[in-house]
Amino acid sequence: MKKMNRSIKTNLVAWALLAPSLVFLLSFTVYPIFRSFYLGLTRYQLGMMKPEFIGLTNYKELFASAIFWRVMGNTVAFSLMTVIPSMVIGLSLAALVNRKRKGIGFLRTAFFYPVVMPMIAIASIWMFIYMADSGMLDQLLIGLGFRGMNVLSYRSTVKPAMAFMYVWKEAGYLMIFFLSGLQNISTELYEAARIDGATGWSAFRRITLPLLGPTLLFVSTIALTNSVKLVDHIVIMTEGAPNNASTMLLFYIYQQGFAWFDQAKASALTVIMLFIMLIIAMLQFVKSDKKIHYN
Repeated sequence: MKKMNRSIKTNLVAWALLAPSLVFLLSFTVYPIFRSFYLGLTRYQLGMMKPEFIGLTNYKELFASAIFWRVMGNTVAFSLMTVIPSMVIGLSLAALVNRKRKGIGFLRTAFFYPVVMPMIAIASIWMFIYMADSGMLDQLLIGLGFRGMNVLSYRSTVKPAMAFMYVWKEAGYLMIFFLSGLQNISTELYEAARIDGATGWSAFRRITLPLLGPTLLFVSTIALTNSVKLVDHIVIMTEGAPNNASTMLLFYIYQQGFAWFDQAKASALTVIMLFIMLIIAMLQFVKSDKKIHYN
């Protein structure tokens, strides 16, 4: 009896300690997800007394919309332009600063500094760099005898320009995870490989990359999901211009919900984004997990 009472008391204490986190989780994650599922099946704009159930109409209208498919294409293109470069640069930076040398702390801080800056501040800085004629980029091109590009005003250049800015910010963030993974690899493995006559590239390919498997899985998932859920820089720099060429999925949700006050369409788009991120995570774990070497 005493043992049972002690067990009940322990469980009650555990649930009491978990309660604050559970309240926040239910209030700000679980409830909004189910609310979005419900509103996506209704017609509901701000000011209406209550939502009107219409089934899958919102999804049918979205799938029949040319703008929706343009937005999805923009999102996929932006991910392709940012995920691999940011991972490659992040891993390169991690390998560079994974040494005990003078001034390495300064280098780590310098590479990580863009991460701690708010995206709104970074977007404002890069907007002035990309500004037509008087911006730093156009001034540099004019000084070299070329014409200014005005990269934010053309469909062919706006996404690469924004992707370049995003990779500049994201690479330092991914560097931290790669650096942690590199520091968990035993130096004895590299010493043994060096004795066996392995070159630097051979050691990297046969030792570093396989043992970085868990880190690569985590980083690739984070990089992919982060590339989908971007909105700040679009609001500051282009607002989707020119002609929706820079409109990404999360900005489109923002437009539907807070510019056009169509909460139902915004909720339907949110559900689509959640499914995309879920599929990305599942594919990453199913395909990559079997090839990973765990310590």
